[in-house]
Amino acid sequence: MKRTGQTDPNFSLPALFGRGMDVARDLARDFARDLSRDFSRDMTRDDARSRFGQAGLSSIGPIGEPPFQAPFPKTGVDAIPSKPAMPVPQKLVTDFRAYSGIRYKDALPPDPDGLVLGRLGAMEVRLARTARDVRRAQRLRYKVFYEEMSAVPDGAARLARRDMDSFDAICEHLLVLDHDAGKMVLGRRKPKVVGTYRLLRQEVAQRHGGFYTQGEFHVNGIIAAHPNLRFLELGRSCVLKPYRNKRTVELLWHGVWTYILRNKIDAMFGCASLEGTDPAALALPLSFLHHNALAPDEWRARAVEGRHVSMDRMPKAEINPKAALQALPPLIKGYLRLGGFVGDGAVVDHQFGTTDVLIILPVSVISPRYVEHFGPTANRHAI
Repeated sequence: MKRTGQTDPNFSLPALFGRGMDVARDLARDFARDLSRDFSRDMTRDDARSRFGQAGLSSIGPIGEPPFQAPFPKTGVDAIPSKPAMPVPQKLVTDFRAYSGIRYKDALPPDPDGLVLGRLGAMEVRLARTARDVRRAQRLRYKVFYEEMSAVPDGAARLARRDMDSFDAICEHLLVLDHDAGKMVLGRRKPKVVGTYRLLRQEVAQRHGGFYTQGEFHVNGIIAAHPNLRFLELGRSCVLKPYRNKRTVELLWHGVWTYILRNKIDAMFGCASLEGTDPAALALPLSFLHHNALAPDEWRARAVEGRHVSMDRMPKAEINPKAALQALPPLIKGYLRLGGFVGDGAVVDHQFGTTDVLIILPVSVISPRYVEHFGPTANRHAI
């Protein structure tokens, strides 16, 4: 065993430095190639096939698009008022904001004293305070989506070991923290981030080019049909595997409910994922959703042209409801219990290995017993 300070005769500092430079060069080349590819794809896409990424609602499955997808606006009859398509320099700024965790001013919580939304024992749910908080949420997403699930990272995500895209710079990030876990830093325990949800308010989305979900579903139609309502997009949700229990999910949802009340939100939407990319293999759960949870016309949004996959794959009479419910991810079942609907058609995401459906949940249809469960003023796990 070498003593401290003893040099290995086979050790070569110049060689080690050279190897490090080679690795850094390769990573930088991959990063630049992926970024250039995304720029090219963003600038040449047409409206019908525009991809903004996913806003997943599933706390157990991978959701999302490859990192660094900028929020470009939709155009034509389906458009909402928004900024024109981002020029490349502005896209660079947004991308690197997301990479660093720095958000635009209108995406920061309006009340710094109201960041904590609830507590349950050693667990706490709060909004991200700092860029570091956002990066911690991105690391958790990477661990779940890329290391545990089947998503394939590009060069930027692989380099940073974080799941990120341009929408991170305009969203608020909900965190569930475990104060009894985590590392000791300078004699104090740093709480562990065990769950996260990404929240995008309608007014912020409109100022920055649109919603994430627009890459998969025509959600602008339901927004236009309800001009007096305030919408919230939910996405990029995940929970660390050992914490996927009723306690954590309840606290996460308590945070969402508190946020909804404080911000006077009237309706929520986002994409939920079923594992697998073969709609035929998912015929039972997809058909069950189509026949039993399809949104009424005023709340129905259709999958975008070129990506629409029919959910009506089995006659209603042939569906075994019990088996269909067992085949659905827990969070989709949770939204159905709350009173949520699904949109028209599904979308296959080969990059993440999922088939996505749109969830729409007006606050007005939420079952009163669930409102009572969390409290009409979100007082069940109040701080």
